[in-house]
Amino acid sequence: MRILLLFFIIVPLAEMLLLFEVAEYIGGLWTVGLVVLTAVVGIQILKRQGLRTLLRARQRIESGELPAREIVEGMLIAAAGAMLLTPGFITDTLGFVFLTPPLRGALAAWLIGRGIWAVRVDRQAGFHGRSGPRHDANGDVYEGEYSRKSPPSNRLDDSQDS
Repeated sequence: MRILLLFFIIVPLAEMLLLFEVAEYIGGLWTVGLVVLTAVVGIQILKRQGLRTLLRARQRIESGELPAREIVEGMLIAAAGAMLLTPGFITDTLGFVFLTPPLRGALAAWLIGRGIWAVRVDRQAGFHGRSGPRHDANGDVYEGEYSRKSPPSNRLDDSQDS
């Protein structure tokens, strides 16, 4: 929690310092124009990359495959959109890194490989995304299976012939 708080304090301060430094060299209006230009160009790239990732995920689902990589890449694309809409050169740079397909693919593979985003496949029930094992209050992990059984019906039209 403290790290997140520091992140939301340090990044905007660093962005402002960098904006001031750039404005000192090229001028304030040019700096604002450059920030707006990176946002506009980034959003256009975001649309294309997001659509391509969505189409790849759909193709994998239609072929019966799990679109895990496409899901993680979609989350990275959404994060890139948020970064590109945030004024500043540091967040724009990170946003463009997330929009670059080879870098985004490598980052998605790393996230999946590290187990930060894990997927469990059940051939009968489908697939379920999970962020890790579930723990109770004592830190114990419980694994198991369950199935739903319908209660016996008292309706007259239900056939009881077996």
